[in-house]
Amino acid sequence: MAATASINFSSMICYSILGPFFPSEAEKKGASNTIVGLIFGCFALVNFWTSLIFGNYLTHLGAKFTFVAGMFVSGCVTILFGMLDKLPSGPMFIGFCFLVRAMDAVSFAAAMTASFSILAKAFPNNIATVLGSLEIFTGLGLVLGPPLGGFLYQSFGYEVPFITLGCMVLVLVPVNMCMLPKYDSIPSKDSFWKLILLPKVLLLCLTIFSLSACLGFLDPTMSLFILKKFKLPAGYVGLVFLGLALSYSLSSPLLGLLSDKLPYLRKWLLVSGGLMTALCFFMLGPAPVLHIESQLWMFVLVLVLIGFSLGMSAIPVFPEILHCAYENGFEEGLSLLGLVSGLFNAMWSLGAFAGPTLGGFLNEKLGFEWASAIQGGWALLSGLATGIFYITEATRRSSSSSLQNPPGNNEERTHLMGSET
Repeated sequence: MAATASINFSSMICYSILGPFFPSEAEKKGASNTIVGLIFGCFALVNFWTSLIFGNYLTHLGAKFTFVAGMFVSGCVTILFGMLDKLPSGPMFIGFCFLVRAMDAVSFAAAMTASFSILAKAFPNNIATVLGSLEIFTGLGLVLGPPLGGFLYQSFGYEVPFITLGCMVLVLVPVNMCMLPKYDSIPSKDSFWKLILLPKVLLLCLTIFSLSACLGFLDPTMSLFILKKFKLPAGYVGLVFLGLALSYSLSSPLLGLLSDKLPYLRKWLLVSGGLMTALCFFMLGPAPVLHIESQLWMFVLVLVLIGFSLGMSAIPVFPEILHCAYENGFEEGLSLLGLVSGLFNAMWSLGAFAGPTLGGFLNEKLGFEWASAIQGGWALLSGLATGIFYITEATRRSSSSSLQNPPGNNEERTHLMGSET
C-alpha cells in the first residue's frame, strides 16, 4: 500500500502544481484564457480514453509494469513541462503544452489504473477501507500542490517546481520496483461493454461522473467567487479550499471501513451522499431563490460538508461495481479488477472535463450562485436514480422470494408435521 500511496501523493502534487502560476506564464507566451483552459482540460479527456485502454489490456501488460512505467513517464514529462518556457512564444509553445500534458495524462492513467487493481488484488476483503485510506494521500497531494508550486515558483522561477517534483517521482520508481508484488493473470473474455451495460454499473458510473463534475466545477470558479464576495487576500484563498480537502481526506478511511464491515450500508451511503452533495451545492452560493446572504463561515461549513458527502458516495462505488460484476458471472481476477479500475478512472476523468467546462460557462452567464445550484443537479440526479434502482431491486427480490416460498406452503408443511406428530 505504501507504494500506491506514494504515487497518489506525488501524482496529485504534479497534477495540481500548475494552478498558481502556469496561467500567467502561458499568457506571456501568447496563450489566451480559452487555450489555457483547454490545456488543463485535455488532461482529463486523454485520461478518459487511456484509462479504458489500460483497464482492458492490464493483464497483457502486467499490473506492476504498467504502474512503474506510468510513474517513470510521469516523472519525465513533469521535468519536460518545466523546460517549455524555453520555447518560442505562440503556436510552438502551445502545441508542446498540449503534447506534454497529454503524455502526462497517459502516464497518470496507467499508474492509477494499475494501482487500484493492485490494491484490490492485495486486499480483496477490505477494498473500500484501503481505497479510503489512500484518499488521505490524494487529498494531501491536492492540498500541498498549489502552495508548494507557488512557493518554488516565487523563490526559484518556472523550471524548479517541475524539476523538483519530477525528480521526486523518478526517485520513487526503483523503490516501487522492489516493493510491489508481481501478479500473473490470464486474460478474460469479459469486456467493458458487457460490464458497463449492466444497469446497476451504468448508474454507478453516473455517480462517479456526477461527483467528479461537482468537484471539478469548483476549480475554475470558487477562487474567483471568494475573492469577489469576501474580499479575502489571494494568499488566504487556499486556506478556504482546505475545508473541503481535509474533510474528504479524513472521513474517507472511516467511510471505507464502514463500507467493508457493513456492506448493506453501501447503498444508503451512495444515495444519501448524492442527495447531501446536491443540497450542499444548492447552499454553497446560496441559490438566489433562498434569499440568504452568503457568509464566509457558512461557505466554509458547506465546503466541509461537501467533502464528507463526496466521500460517502465515492468510497463505496468501487466495491459495489465489483460485487455487481460477480453477481453477473464475471470471472474473479486481475482482468476484472483492471476493467473496473479503468472504468472508474475513465468516468472520473469525464466528469473532471465536463465539470469545469460546463461550470465555467454557467458561472460566466448566470453567476456562481446559480451555477453551483445547477451543478448540484448532477448529484441530485444520481442520488435519486440510485435510490429508485435499489428500491426497485429490493421489491423485485422480495416478490421473487415470495413466489418461491408461498405462505401457503409453509402453513401446509406445518400442518402435515403436526399431523404426523
